[in-house]
Amino acid sequence: MSVRNGRQFISIPGPTTVPDEVLAAMHRPPIDIRTGELVEITDGLLQDLRNLCQTTGFPNIYIANGHGAWEAALSNVLSRDDKVLVLESGSFAAGWGQAGATIGLDVEVLPGSYQKAVDPAAVEARLKADVSKDIKAVLVVQVDTASSVVNDIPAIRKAIDNAGHDALFMVDTIASLGTMPYKMDDWGVDVTVAACQKGLMMSPGLSFTISNRKAKEKHTHANLRTAYWDWTARDGEEHYHKYAGTPPVHHLFGLQKAFEMINDEKLENVILRHHLLASATRAAVSKWCEGGVLSFNIPDPSQRSNSVTTVLVNDEKALNEILNYCDEKCGVVVGIGIAALSGKALRIAHMGHINAPMLLGTLGAIEMSLQALNIPHGKGGVQAAIEYLAQNVSV
Repeated sequence: MSVRNGRQFISIPGPTTVPDEVLAAMHRPPIDIRTGELVEITDGLLQDLRNLCQTTGFPNIYIANGHGAWEAALSNVLSRDDKVLVLESGSFAAGWGQAGATIGLDVEVLPGSYQKAVDPAAVEARLKADVSKDIKAVLVVQVDTASSVVNDIPAIRKAIDNAGHDALFMVDTIASLGTMPYKMDDWGVDVTVAACQKGLMMSPGLSFTISNRKAKEKHTHANLRTAYWDWTARDGEEHYHKYAGTPPVHHLFGLQKAFEMINDEKLENVILRHHLLASATRAAVSKWCEGGVLSFNIPDPSQRSNSVTTVLVNDEKALNEILNYCDEKCGVVVGIGIAALSGKALRIAHMGHINAPMLLGTLGAIEMSLQALNIPHGKGGVQAAIEYLAQNVSV
Protein backbone atom coordinates (compact mmCIF):
# COMPACT_ATOMS: atom_id res chain seq x y z
CA MET A 1 0.00 0.00 0.00
CA SER A 2 1.23 3.52 -0.79
CA VAL A 3 -0.01 7.09 -1.15
CA ARG A 4 2.35 7.97 -3.99
CA ASN A 5 -0.13 8.28 -6.87
CA GLY A 6 -0.10 11.77 -8.33
CA ARG A 7 2.77 13.95 -9.48
CA GLN A 8 6.14 12.77 -8.20
CA PHE A 9 7.96 15.49 -6.29
CA ILE A 10 11.70 15.90 -6.76
CA SER A 11 13.41 17.22 -3.64
CA ILE A 12 16.98 16.87 -4.90
CA PRO A 13 19.52 19.70 -5.19
CA GLY A 14 19.58 19.72 -8.99
CA PRO A 15 17.95 19.40 -11.29
CA THR A 16 15.18 21.08 -9.37
CA THR A 17 11.51 21.36 -10.27
CA VAL A 18 10.93 23.14 -13.59
CA PRO A 19 7.84 25.40 -13.47
CA ASP A 20 4.98 24.60 -15.82
CA GLU A 21 5.35 28.08 -17.30
CA VAL A 22 8.97 27.33 -18.24
CA LEU A 23 8.05 23.97 -19.76
CA ALA A 24 5.29 25.66 -21.76
CA ALA A 25 7.66 28.37 -22.98
CA MET A 26 9.89 25.71 -24.54
CA HIS A 27 6.94 24.10 -26.35
CA ARG A 28 7.05 26.15 -29.53
CA PRO A 29 8.66 25.87 -32.98
CA PRO A 30 12.27 26.98 -33.50
CA ILE A 31 12.95 30.38 -35.03
CA ASP A 32 15.63 32.10 -37.10
CA ILE A 33 18.95 31.88 -35.25
CA ARG A 34 20.66 34.82 -36.95
CA THR A 35 18.29 37.80 -36.78
CA GLY A 36 15.19 39.09 -35.09
CA GLU A 37 13.60 37.68 -31.94
CA LEU A 38 16.38 35.32 -30.89
CA VAL A 39 18.98 38.09 -30.99
CA GLU A 40 16.76 40.12 -28.68
CA ILE A 41 16.28 37.11 -26.38
CA THR A 42 20.04 36.61 -26.11
CA ASP A 43 20.64 40.28 -25.30
CA GLY A 44 17.95 40.13 -22.63
CA LEU A 45 19.36 36.97 -21.07
CA LEU A 46 22.87 38.43 -20.87
CA GLN A 47 21.49 41.48 -19.06
CA ASP A 48 19.45 39.27 -16.73
CA LEU A 49 22.65 37.41 -15.82
CA ARG A 50 24.35 40.72 -15.03
CA ASN A 51 21.42 41.73 -12.86
CA LEU A 52 21.37 38.45 -10.96
CA CYS A 53 25.11 38.68 -10.27
CA GLN A 54 24.96 42.44 -9.64
CA THR A 55 27.73 43.18 -12.09
CA THR A 56 28.58 45.23 -15.15
CA GLY A 57 30.80 42.37 -16.34
CA PHE A 58 30.86 40.19 -19.41
CA PRO A 59 28.56 37.14 -19.41
CA ASN A 60 28.73 34.13 -21.73
CA ILE A 61 26.17 31.35 -22.22
CA TYR A 62 27.35 27.78 -22.85
CA ILE A 63 25.49 24.70 -24.06
CA ALA A 64 26.87 22.70 -21.13
CA ASN A 65 26.28 21.78 -17.52
CA GLY A 66 28.26 23.35 -14.70
CA HIS A 67 31.31 21.20 -15.39
CA GLY A 68 31.51 22.83 -18.80
CA ALA A 69 31.46 26.29 -17.27
CA TRP A 70 34.25 25.22 -14.91
CA GLU A 71 36.44 24.44 -17.91
CA ALA A 72 35.35 27.58 -19.73
CA ALA A 73 36.32 29.77 -16.78
CA LEU A 74 39.73 28.18 -16.29
CA SER A 75 40.73 27.88 -19.94
CA ASN A 76 39.91 31.49 -20.71
CA VAL A 77 42.17 33.10 -18.10
CA LEU A 78 44.99 30.64 -17.39
CA SER A 79 47.95 29.03 -19.11
CA ARG A 80 49.47 25.57 -18.93
CA ASP A 81 51.25 24.84 -15.62
CA ASP A 82 49.70 27.85 -13.86
CA LYS A 83 49.05 27.14 -10.19
CA VAL A 84 45.54 27.46 -8.81
CA LEU A 85 44.56 27.32 -5.15
CA VAL A 86 41.36 25.38 -4.49
CA LEU A 87 39.53 26.16 -1.24
CA GLU A 88 38.01 22.91 0.03
CA SER A 89 34.64 22.91 1.82
CA GLY A 90 33.06 19.76 0.41
CA SER A 91 33.14 18.12 -3.00
CA PHE A 92 32.68 20.73 -5.69
CA ALA A 93 35.60 23.14 -5.40
CA ALA A 94 37.84 20.08 -5.45
CA GLY A 95 35.98 18.86 -8.53
CA TRP A 96 36.61 22.19 -10.21
CA GLY A 97 40.28 21.83 -9.39
CA GLN A 98 40.38 18.31 -10.81
CA ALA A 99 38.88 19.65 -14.04
CA GLY A 100 41.75 22.14 -14.15
CA ALA A 101 44.33 19.42 -13.65
CA THR A 102 43.09 17.59 -16.74
CA ILE A 103 43.79 20.62 -18.92
CA GLY A 104 47.29 21.22 -17.60
CA LEU A 105 46.97 23.34 -14.47
CA ASP A 106 49.01 22.84 -11.30
CA VAL A 107 46.33 22.36 -8.64
CA GLU A 108 46.89 22.90 -4.93
CA VAL A 109 44.08 22.20 -2.47
CA LEU A 110 43.89 24.22 0.72
CA PRO A 111 42.61 21.50 3.06
CA GLY A 112 39.19 22.12 4.52
CA SER A 113 36.27 20.13 5.83
CA TYR A 114 32.90 18.80 4.73
CA GLN A 115 31.51 20.24 7.96
CA LYS A 116 32.58 23.88 7.95
CA ALA A 117 33.15 26.84 5.69
CA VAL A 118 36.49 27.94 4.27
CA ASP A 119 38.62 29.72 6.87
CA PRO A 120 39.59 33.15 5.46
CA ALA A 121 42.57 33.33 7.83
CA ALA A 122 43.98 30.13 6.32
CA VAL A 123 43.54 31.61 2.83
CA GLU A 124 45.36 34.79 3.85
CA ALA A 125 48.23 32.84 5.44
CA ARG A 126 48.70 30.63 2.36
CA LEU A 127 48.71 33.59 -0.01
CA LYS A 128 51.15 35.55 2.17
CA ALA A 129 53.47 32.54 1.99
CA ASP A 130 53.32 32.68 -1.82
CA VAL A 131 56.00 35.36 -2.05
CA SER A 132 56.83 34.48 -5.66
CA LYS A 133 53.16 34.89 -6.65
CA ASP A 134 53.01 31.44 -8.25
CA ILE A 135 49.29 31.14 -7.48
CA LYS A 136 47.38 32.62 -10.39
CA ALA A 137 43.81 31.97 -9.27
CA VAL A 138 41.82 31.13 -6.13
CA LEU A 139 38.79 28.83 -6.65
CA VAL A 140 35.86 28.51 -4.25
CA VAL A 141 32.16 27.63 -4.28
CA GLN A 142 29.63 29.91 -2.61
CA VAL A 143 27.52 26.87 -1.65
CA ASP A 144 28.77 23.30 -1.80
CA THR A 145 25.90 21.05 -2.83
CA ALA A 146 27.39 17.98 -1.16
CA SER A 147 28.10 19.44 2.28
CA SER A 148 25.45 22.24 2.15
CA VAL A 149 27.93 24.75 3.57
CA VAL A 150 27.86 28.40 2.53
CA ASN A 151 31.18 30.22 2.22
CA ASP A 152 31.70 33.88 3.09
CA ILE A 153 32.76 35.32 -0.27
CA PRO A 154 33.43 38.91 0.92
CA ALA A 155 35.59 37.59 3.78
CA ILE A 156 37.66 35.48 1.37
CA ARG A 157 38.07 38.51 -0.91
CA LYS A 158 39.31 40.50 2.09
CA ALA A 159 41.78 37.72 2.92
CA ILE A 160 43.20 37.87 -0.62
CA ASP A 161 43.52 41.65 -0.36
CA ASN A 162 45.11 41.47 3.11
CA ALA A 163 47.71 39.12 1.66
CA GLY A 164 48.51 41.65 -1.06
CA HIS A 165 48.02 38.97 -3.68
CA ASP A 166 46.89 39.56 -7.27
CA ALA A 167 45.48 36.08 -7.99
CA LEU A 168 42.19 35.98 -9.82
CA PHE A 169 39.25 35.31 -7.50
CA MET A 170 36.90 32.77 -9.13
CA VAL A 171 33.58 31.77 -7.55
CA ASP A 172 31.19 28.93 -8.41
CA THR A 173 27.59 30.02 -7.77
CA ILE A 174 25.94 26.98 -9.34
CA ALA A 175 24.13 26.02 -6.11
CA SER A 176 23.58 29.55 -4.82
CA LEU A 177 22.64 31.95 -7.60
CA GLY A 178 19.01 32.95 -7.27
CA THR A 179 18.78 31.62 -3.69
CA MET A 180 20.90 34.10 -1.70
CA PRO A 181 22.69 37.44 -2.17
CA TYR A 182 25.57 37.51 -4.63
CA LYS A 183 27.29 40.80 -5.47
CA MET A 184 30.05 40.09 -7.96
CA ASP A 185 31.32 43.65 -8.35
CA ASP A 186 30.95 44.79 -4.73
CA TRP A 187 32.61 41.60 -3.49
CA GLY A 188 35.54 41.81 -5.90
CA VAL A 189 34.96 38.56 -7.77
CA ASP A 190 36.87 38.31 -11.06
CA VAL A 191 35.12 35.30 -12.62
CA THR A 192 31.71 33.85 -11.73
CA VAL A 193 30.50 30.40 -12.78
CA ALA A 194 26.80 29.53 -12.78
CA ALA A 195 24.32 27.05 -14.25
CA CYS A 196 20.58 26.96 -14.92
CA GLN A 197 19.28 23.79 -13.25
CA LYS A 198 19.12 24.79 -9.57
CA GLY A 199 18.00 28.20 -8.33
CA LEU A 200 17.31 29.34 -11.90
CA MET A 201 14.54 26.74 -12.36
CA MET A 202 15.52 25.42 -15.79
CA SER A 203 16.19 22.05 -17.36
CA PRO A 204 19.91 21.20 -17.27
CA GLY A 205 21.93 22.19 -20.30
CA LEU A 206 22.94 25.84 -19.96
CA SER A 207 25.81 27.24 -17.91
CA PHE A 208 27.45 30.61 -17.67
CA THR A 209 30.63 32.53 -16.98
CA ILE A 210 30.74 36.19 -16.08
CA SER A 211 34.11 37.97 -16.15
CA ASN A 212 35.32 41.42 -15.13
CA ARG A 213 37.92 43.60 -16.83
CA LYS A 214 40.82 42.10 -14.89
CA ALA A 215 39.82 38.61 -16.04
CA LYS A 216 39.36 39.84 -19.62
CA GLU A 217 42.90 41.26 -19.56
CA LYS A 218 44.29 37.93 -18.29
CA HIS A 219 42.32 36.27 -21.08
CA THR A 220 44.46 37.98 -23.72
CA HIS A 221 47.53 36.08 -22.46
CA ALA A 222 45.91 32.71 -21.64
CA ASN A 223 47.19 29.80 -23.72
CA LEU A 224 44.60 27.22 -22.62
CA ARG A 225 41.96 28.85 -24.81
CA THR A 226 40.15 26.50 -27.18
CA ALA A 227 37.68 27.21 -29.95
CA TYR A 228 34.48 26.23 -28.14
CA TRP A 229 35.03 27.92 -24.77
CA ASP A 230 36.91 30.99 -26.04
CA TRP A 231 35.46 34.34 -24.93
CA THR A 232 37.05 36.22 -27.84
CA ALA A 233 35.47 33.93 -30.44
CA ARG A 234 32.10 34.39 -28.74
CA ASP A 235 32.41 38.16 -29.12
CA GLY A 236 32.21 37.77 -32.91
CA GLU A 237 29.91 39.94 -34.99
CA GLU A 238 27.44 37.19 -35.92
CA HIS A 239 24.79 36.17 -33.37
CA TYR A 240 25.64 32.47 -33.67
CA HIS A 241 29.20 33.23 -32.51
CA LYS A 242 27.80 33.74 -29.01
CA TYR A 243 27.03 30.00 -28.93
CA ALA A 244 30.00 28.78 -31.01
CA GLY A 245 27.44 27.52 -33.52
CA THR A 246 23.73 26.77 -33.46
CA PRO A 247 22.05 28.34 -30.40
CA PRO A 248 20.09 26.10 -27.97
CA VAL A 249 16.87 27.76 -29.07
CA HIS A 250 14.35 26.00 -26.83
CA HIS A 251 16.55 26.21 -23.75
CA LEU A 252 16.78 29.95 -24.36
CA PHE A 253 12.99 30.19 -24.51
CA GLY A 254 12.77 28.40 -21.18
CA LEU A 255 15.50 30.45 -19.53
CA GLN A 256 13.83 33.65 -20.69
CA LYS A 257 10.62 32.59 -18.95
CA ALA A 258 12.50 31.57 -15.79
CA PHE A 259 14.18 34.97 -15.61
CA GLU A 260 10.83 36.64 -16.25
CA MET A 261 9.39 34.78 -13.25
CA ILE A 262 12.33 35.85 -11.07
CA ASN A 263 11.98 39.45 -12.21
CA ASP A 264 8.23 39.42 -11.57
CA GLU A 265 8.73 38.11 -8.03
CA LYS A 266 11.71 40.49 -7.58
CA LEU A 267 15.10 39.15 -6.62
CA GLU A 268 14.94 40.39 -3.03
CA ASN A 269 11.68 38.49 -2.54
CA VAL A 270 13.13 35.36 -4.15
CA ILE A 271 16.03 35.50 -1.72
CA LEU A 272 13.72 36.07 1.26
CA ARG A 273 11.53 33.14 0.19
CA HIS A 274 14.57 30.87 0.12
CA HIS A 275 15.67 32.11 3.55
CA LEU A 276 12.24 31.43 5.04
CA LEU A 277 11.90 27.94 3.57
CA ALA A 278 15.47 27.01 4.51
CA SER A 279 14.89 28.20 8.07
CA ALA A 280 11.69 26.16 8.26
CA THR A 281 13.64 23.11 7.09
CA ARG A 282 16.25 23.67 9.77
CA ALA A 283 13.50 23.99 12.40
CA ALA A 284 12.19 20.57 11.41
CA VAL A 285 15.60 18.91 11.25
CA SER A 286 16.51 20.36 14.65
CA LYS A 287 13.55 18.52 16.18
CA TRP A 288 14.39 15.26 14.39
CA CYS A 289 17.98 15.43 15.63
CA GLU A 290 16.76 15.03 19.20
CA GLY A 291 16.46 11.28 18.56
CA GLY A 292 20.22 10.85 18.15
CA VAL A 293 20.18 9.19 14.69
CA LEU A 294 20.03 12.32 12.54
CA SER A 295 22.28 15.38 12.78
CA PHE A 296 23.17 18.45 10.76
CA ASN A 297 26.24 18.00 8.60
CA ILE A 298 27.11 21.66 9.21
CA PRO A 299 27.21 22.20 13.00
CA ASP A 300 27.50 26.00 12.84
CA PRO A 301 24.03 27.41 12.04
CA SER A 302 25.55 30.51 10.42
CA GLN A 303 27.28 28.34 7.81
CA ARG A 304 24.19 26.43 6.64
CA SER A 305 23.04 27.28 3.13
CA ASN A 306 19.62 28.47 2.04
CA SER A 307 19.52 26.15 -0.97
CA VAL A 308 20.09 22.67 0.48
CA THR A 309 20.37 21.02 3.90
CA THR A 310 22.57 17.94 4.33
CA VAL A 311 21.46 15.66 7.16
CA LEU A 312 23.76 12.96 8.49
CA VAL A 313 22.17 9.59 9.33
CA ASN A 314 24.36 7.43 11.53
CA ASP A 315 22.77 4.14 10.37
CA GLU A 316 23.16 3.35 6.65
CA LYS A 317 20.34 0.81 6.75
CA ALA A 318 18.02 3.40 8.26
CA LEU A 319 19.14 5.96 5.67
CA ASN A 320 18.25 3.67 2.79
CA GLU A 321 14.92 2.84 4.38
CA ILE A 322 14.07 6.53 4.73
CA LEU A 323 14.93 7.28 1.10
CA ASN A 324 13.06 4.24 -0.21
CA TYR A 325 9.98 4.89 1.94
CA CYS A 326 9.72 8.50 0.81
CA ASP A 327 9.95 7.48 -2.84
CA GLU A 328 7.97 4.22 -2.90
CA LYS A 329 5.25 5.14 -0.40
CA CYS A 330 4.94 8.91 -0.83
CA GLY A 331 6.29 9.76 -4.29
CA VAL A 332 8.94 12.11 -2.88
CA VAL A 333 12.52 11.75 -4.12
CA VAL A 334 14.89 13.03 -1.41
CA GLY A 335 18.51 13.75 -2.29
CA ILE A 336 21.17 11.21 -1.39
CA GLY A 337 24.55 11.95 0.15
CA ILE A 338 27.34 12.16 -2.42
CA ALA A 339 31.13 11.98 -2.54
CA ALA A 340 32.53 11.58 1.01
CA LEU A 341 28.97 11.53 2.39
CA SER A 342 27.74 8.73 0.13
CA GLY A 343 25.75 6.29 2.26
CA LYS A 344 25.96 8.67 5.22
CA ALA A 345 23.48 11.45 4.55
CA LEU A 346 20.34 12.67 2.87
CA ARG A 347 19.96 16.10 1.30
CA ILE A 348 16.80 18.19 1.43
CA ALA A 349 16.66 20.67 -1.42
CA HIS A 350 14.82 23.95 -0.92
CA MET A 351 15.83 25.95 -3.97
CA GLY A 352 14.32 27.25 -7.17
CA HIS A 353 10.63 26.72 -7.89
CA ILE A 354 9.49 25.84 -4.39
CA ASN A 355 6.86 27.12 -2.00
CA ALA A 356 5.55 26.29 1.49
CA PRO A 357 3.28 23.33 0.58
CA MET A 358 6.00 21.76 -1.56
CA LEU A 359 8.52 22.03 1.27
CA LEU A 360 6.07 20.92 3.95
CA GLY A 361 5.15 17.95 1.78
CA THR A 362 8.79 16.88 1.63
CA LEU A 363 9.29 17.38 5.36
CA GLY A 364 6.03 15.54 6.05
CA ALA A 365 7.10 12.55 3.96
CA ILE A 366 10.44 12.36 5.79
CA GLU A 367 8.81 12.60 9.20
CA MET A 368 6.22 10.02 8.14
CA SER A 369 9.06 7.67 7.18
CA LEU A 370 10.82 8.17 10.51
CA GLN A 371 7.64 7.27 12.37
CA ALA A 372 6.63 4.36 10.13
CA LEU A 373 10.13 2.85 10.29
CA ASN A 374 10.48 3.38 14.04
CA ILE A 375 13.66 5.40 13.59
CA PRO A 376 14.40 7.40 16.74
CA HIS A 377 13.66 11.09 16.20
CA GLY A 378 12.30 14.09 18.01
CA LYS A 379 8.60 14.50 17.39
CA GLY A 380 7.02 17.59 15.86
CA GLY A 381 9.49 18.50 13.14
CA VAL A 382 6.86 19.47 10.63
CA GLN A 383 4.96 21.37 13.29
CA ALA A 384 8.14 23.29 14.12
CA ALA A 385 8.49 24.21 10.44
CA ILE A 386 4.87 25.39 10.32
CA GLU A 387 5.29 27.44 13.47
CA TYR A 388 8.41 29.09 12.09
CA LEU A 389 6.65 30.06 8.88
CA ALA A 390 3.54 31.22 10.70
CA GLN A 391 5.64 33.50 12.88
CA ASN A 392 7.71 34.90 10.03
CA VAL A 393 5.34 35.13 7.08
CA SER A 394 3.35 38.25 7.88
CA VAL A 395 -0.40 38.55 7.45
